[in-house]
Amino acid sequence: MIVGVGFDLVEIERVERLLHGKGDRVLARLFLDREVAYATARARPAMHLAARLAAKEAAFKALAGSESARLIGWKDIEVISRPGHAPELVLHGRARQRADVLRVTRHWLTLTHTDTTAGAVCVLEAE
Repeated sequence: MIVGVGFDLVEIERVERLLHGKGDRVLARLFLDREVAYATARARPAMHLAARLAAKEAAFKALAGSESARLIGWKDIEVISRPGHAPELVLHGRARQRADVLRVTRHWLTLTHTDTTAGAVCVLEAE
């Protein structure tokens, strides 16, 4: 049974401006080390960071529905990519707690991007 769905789009140029203006501070505030390492190893880091921001926001929307869910932070949701596998969510802290309340047993995540926009869809499933 599907217990949550979220979708989000992020403009890559906006992330480029954030990185240019705030650099390491914005990376430390929004992303975990594995996410930064993955993105900065790519030719267009802002594109990959934008996709991760979209995924985090999509997951946040999928987890919404309670007062405690509003407290989920950017670093409570992690997006990891492994060679040969679809991107995955790793939920920490308040995001993990909310997923437990919803009895989430599986999550689905897809990321996409064009030259200008990154997008993500997150689906949460419970048995």
